[in-house]
Amino acid sequence: MRLASLAPGLVALRGYRPSQDLFRDLLAGLSVAAVALPVSIAYAELAGLDPVTGLYASILPLLAYALFGTSRQLMVNPDAATCAMIAAAVTPLAGGDPGLYAAMVMVLTLFTGLFCILASLFRLGVLADFLSRPILIGFLNGIALSIVLGQVGKLLGFSVDSGGIIPRLLEILQKLPQTHAPTLLVGLFSFAVLLLSQRLLPRIPAALLVLVLGAIAVWLLDLTSLNVAVLAPVQAGLPPLKLPSAPLNALPSLAGSSAGVALVLFTSGTITCRSFASRGGYRIDVDRELVAYGIANVASALSGGFAVTGADSRTAMAVTSGGRSQVTGLVAAAALASILLWFTGPMQFVPLAALGAVLMLAAYSLFDLASLKRLWTLDRKEFALSLITSLGVVTLGAINGILIAVALAVIRFVKHTARPRVELLGRVKGLQGFHSLQTHPDGKALPGLLLFRFNAPLVFFNADHFLEQSRRAIAEADSKPQWFVVDAIPMDRIDISGVNALQQLNHVLASEGIRLVLAGRRTEVLNGLKAMGMNSDSIEPWLFPTLHQAIRAFRMHPGQPGM
Repeated sequence: MRLASLAPGLVALRGYRPSQDLFRDLLAGLSVAAVALPVSIAYAELAGLDPVTGLYASILPLLAYALFGTSRQLMVNPDAATCAMIAAAVTPLAGGDPGLYAAMVMVLTLFTGLFCILASLFRLGVLADFLSRPILIGFLNGIALSIVLGQVGKLLGFSVDSGGIIPRLLEILQKLPQTHAPTLLVGLFSFAVLLLSQRLLPRIPAALLVLVLGAIAVWLLDLTSLNVAVLAPVQAGLPPLKLPSAPLNALPSLAGSSAGVALVLFTSGTITCRSFASRGGYRIDVDRELVAYGIANVASALSGGFAVTGADSRTAMAVTSGGRSQVTGLVAAAALASILLWFTGPMQFVPLAALGAVLMLAAYSLFDLASLKRLWTLDRKEFALSLITSLGVVTLGAINGILIAVALAVIRFVKHTARPRVELLGRVKGLQGFHSLQTHPDGKALPGLLLFRFNAPLVFFNADHFLEQSRRAIAEADSKPQWFVVDAIPMDRIDISGVNALQQLNHVLASEGIRLVLAGRRTEVLNGLKAMGMNSDSIEPWLFPTLHQAIRAFRMHPGQPGM
């Protein structure tokens, strides 16, 4: 049982059935490696690192997740959003020093992993639900726009140094006359291969095909003599394991940025993990997933890599290729390690324009226009929230963008809890029970009763709002009620401020000849009052387990509840 808690993946592997699953897992693992190879190289470029670090980040993390993860299908690899965040966080600190930059990225990745493990100890897996869907859509849309703008220069053959969407656009427009025709042709060729291969050869990884054909074209046509930029020679061999280090004065900034990276990678990774688990008919443990992501990122940092998370494209490849267990990830890791040992030579011919095309297509897959349209149709406020997050990312950068997203999530949570929806209830023809009269205008209030629902816990930061809304409901009632019945079911917590608010409301209503009644959570309210040292004898008669019992008591004895 202890082993299952510490390493659930290892427990699953102990029961592995090679005769039934090994062949499919081998094929699926090789397919995952075929997709991971070009994508990892491209994401290393996006993160501002040597291409080989993308492979480093794709080997040990796969092994770590296979042992500690709770999903049998998830593939842990570099991700576009986290790579963009890494570049935004570390570039200002490194001062143009490539060695210092790489060291800082590894320290940031180490901190990210430690944050995930620490969050698991406090059971903060609930944070996966904290960034609402509209905010996450906005964040990823902003990242997608930033990636596209950052790759335009690679396709046109010039550098783009500005930050922010407007300065980048202006710089690109100013430099259009500097477009390098051979590089542009390579980029257009890469896009054509990507789009056509997805339609005509869906079983072949499009990104891998683009890099292979691009490298062949560079080699056969000697495109480097035409100044077409290519990858630097890739260092062969497995990465040495070492503890990363960075200047002490940079550690606070790296730690702060790593918290944002941890939140984003865990949230996006968990969405991917839950999606495939739902399709596969099994469940995951989000707190154990925090540990798995944490250990995977620590492993990546110790082996010269950068931040990783659940990768949707590589997980989809594992599933569609017939992968049945964590062995798929182990095979993929072994295949990538073999490439590092024996097949790094051809990588030096890969054109940067082809990598730019791969990244732009990845960014396109991040951009979710359909969800934006749905938000516009269903809730304009949520649409605005998503749009503000996107604008924050493209104008202020990925790290500041996630800070804006977290701030918006907190404000949204506080607003919904401090000012919850208030409803008056009544009977609706053809429907059982009691329903909101605001939602059902044809509903009828019960004579002599005002049924009031407060859709939140009654605590210190909304107690005054509860009082104000209660008084307004009575003042706006068509006729003066005899009983004011509070539906307490949504009020799953009532603190001392809430009790005081109920007492104040009771005094106000009593002065007007109206009886205050609570329906639902009778036991919880009584226990709470006793725990606070308050005498519940005078209160207990006007507490009822359900609305139906409260209404039945009113009809029997409208002047004296509970009798």
